[in-house]
Amino acid sequence: MKEWNHRRFIVFYFLTAMVLLTALTTGCKGNTEKEAAKRPEVAGVTATPVSLSTVDDVYEATGTVRSDRTSTVAGRAMGVVTSLLVREGDTVKAGQILLIIDDRDAASRARAANMAVESAKQSKSLAESTWRRYKNMFDEKALSRQEMDQIETQKKVAEAEYERTVAMAQEAKTYLSFTRVTAPVPGRVTEKRIDEGSMVSPGVPLLVIEGGGGSYIEASVDAGLGDKVKTGLVVEAVVETLNEPIAGTIREVFPSVDPLSRTFMIKVGLKDARPRSGLFARVRIPVGKREAILIPNQAIVRKGQLTGVYVVNSQGTVIYSLIRTGNTSVRGTEILSGLTVNDRIIISGTERVTDGDILTGGKAK
Repeated sequence: MKEWNHRRFIVFYFLTAMVLLTALTTGCKGNTEKEAAKRPEVAGVTATPVSLSTVDDVYEATGTVRSDRTSTVAGRAMGVVTSLLVREGDTVKAGQILLIIDDRDAASRARAANMAVESAKQSKSLAESTWRRYKNMFDEKALSRQEMDQIETQKKVAEAEYERTVAMAQEAKTYLSFTRVTAPVPGRVTEKRIDEGSMVSPGVPLLVIEGGGGSYIEASVDAGLGDKVKTGLVVEAVVETLNEPIAGTIREVFPSVDPLSRTFMIKVGLKDARPRSGLFARVRIPVGKREAILIPNQAIVRKGQLTGVYVVNSQGTVIYSLIRTGNTSVRGTEILSGLTVNDRIIISGTERVTDGDILTGGKAK
């Protein structure tokens, strides 16, 4: 009797459990259907399947942006800087005074030279008047040839002395002008190597001015790519502070190889005038072809530190899928992981969708 009651209890417990499980399953299914019904629907976006594309196999070289027109301004006179008229970042015109050197000694020399010129001028005038008087006497046979030669010699000496003093005065004037250091070309002051009160020595750089010309990237390339890197090759450059790659062309390849780094230098001319001298840059040099997944740049959606795309599954549900990106170019962004061929992604209208939306009436490509 006890055994029979025990069996009845087990059967009753099992049936009760099945009823409860069925009720829970039915309730969850109902909730799922309700939630699906509540999911917002979105239209007017464009979705397209992912496919393989032929892309350039690139080598990335690092370098620095340089200006095509860089002028290093040095002093030509020795003295103390009494006035510095520009700062780094200032725009200057050709001939504009940049700094002034103490000119007291040079001014004194210029005044002395001018006084010497005036004295020599008077001596020259006196020698010419004397020569004219003696010339008349010589023509009248009242003066010997020797005496006339002496007068002519004195005149020539006076003229030569005058020319010498004029040259010395011009030299003193030129030296005085060296105390005003001017800009040789129009541009922007990018470097200042001296301050007021500092001593200037001839030939020592004082300022660096970059002109308004173009710019280029000076980069080092592995020596093993010497046969693939040629002048005229079109490359892409990624410069810090710029949000997109810019086009460039290799305009010079240095033949020598650094024995320590086993690299050689190249110069990449840029068509974009925005990069400033001194910025860090990466140069992407095509060295071959390969297959890769390439998607439009506008399809990528960044959420904080996350990078992903909106994928549309077979039921039409929009799912935010994380991806790992590679090189970015004007053609698109290479996807290293997170997508497979034939995955449908939204390439336009991404601002209108969120994770979990239902795609209806979307445009297919």
